[in-house]
Amino acid sequence: MGSWKNIGAVIKRELRLHGRRPVYILGSLGVLSFCAVFFLTFFGSGLPHDVPIGVVDNDNSSVSRMFIRNIDATQLGKTIRFDTFQEARLAMQRGEITSICVIPKGLYSDVGSFRRPTFTYYLNGMYFLGGSLAYKDILLMINMANGAAQRKILRLKGVNENEIMGRIRPLEIDTHQIGNAYTSYNYYISNMMLPGILEMTIVILLIYSLGGELKYGSSRKRLRMAGGSIVNVLLGKTAVYTMLFGTLGISLILVLYGWAHFPLAGSIWNMIPAVLLLVLASEGVGIFIISCLPVPRLALSIGALYSVLAISFAGFTLPVEAMHPAIRGLAQAFPLRHYFLIYSQEVVLGTGFAGWWQEALHLLAFVFLPLPLLIRLKRAFIYQNYPKD
Repeated sequence: MGSWKNIGAVIKRELRLHGRRPVYILGSLGVLSFCAVFFLTFFGSGLPHDVPIGVVDNDNSSVSRMFIRNIDATQLGKTIRFDTFQEARLAMQRGEITSICVIPKGLYSDVGSFRRPTFTYYLNGMYFLGGSLAYKDILLMINMANGAAQRKILRLKGVNENEIMGRIRPLEIDTHQIGNAYTSYNYYISNMMLPGILEMTIVILLIYSLGGELKYGSSRKRLRMAGGSIVNVLLGKTAVYTMLFGTLGISLILVLYGWAHFPLAGSIWNMIPAVLLLVLASEGVGIFIISCLPVPRLALSIGALYSVLAISFAGFTLPVEAMHPAIRGLAQAFPLRHYFLIYSQEVVLGTGFAGWWQEALHLLAFVFLPLPLLIRLKRAFIYQNYPKD
């Protein structure tokens, strides 16, 4: 009974601290809400559209004009005509366009004579996404224009339609984009960036909370309040953070797969325990870092670096299997990596709990990660013999 009263006293004190210091609410609810609104609105259309593409038409023929109209007809591209390449280059330097496509002179005659006209394409590396999408758009239009020219000539020669298509496109590609049929950047990025930001805020705020006891010299008082048990201190503090971030995590899942209607092959109810496990694992990582380095400044720096690296090592931007073998195993040291594997099994493949129970155990292992270092953290709370700035 005494332990419960001590834990309750720590919880009450932590709640009063949250009420007096807005940084806790701003760092949790404020950050996650802002990021959710930002990503869900910024990528609301799924893919960028009307990417400005500069076009210099040196041929000014029916074929080149049709080529430009086809680019304008796509969702991604919006052409801006320039008379000379110098004008287009200056517009790119001013940031008005992301790329330049130069249509060669004599395009119409070259196509009709079975010669190979050369398109010149300039990409601004500072606008990698826009330039890459524009390049994809232009390449598609070039291939379509090439196919249209070949079809026209083959028709004049009396070749039937089936044989024409067999010559132009001998292989038919049937693409199935599992879990993201619309090729939406929103589905691709928000599904992992928002849980990654959730993990980051948990790690940093928990380090800040425990480090604050050392920085402001209140750690001994907190131990006395907890009956001299560092476990009671941690249970009292993490109870508040578990309720706060657990609510935020569940809200995030309901927003993504309920309100925003993100594709979900499995069950939304299976994603709720998954995000709760991510919250608990992130708390374990935060306690582990501050226990290893009971210096608030260093612990916060390490926690921020660790959280940022977690997004890279999760595997949703670059598959872990494609990473260098020397660093491939490091991915297992991040809770977000295991959450991504749960997401892949539940959201993309819909396997249910049977497909990701091992990853759930891995996340639970992070909860017990700081246990061997609790004695070190308790000594830091008692002696306060570490730098406080």
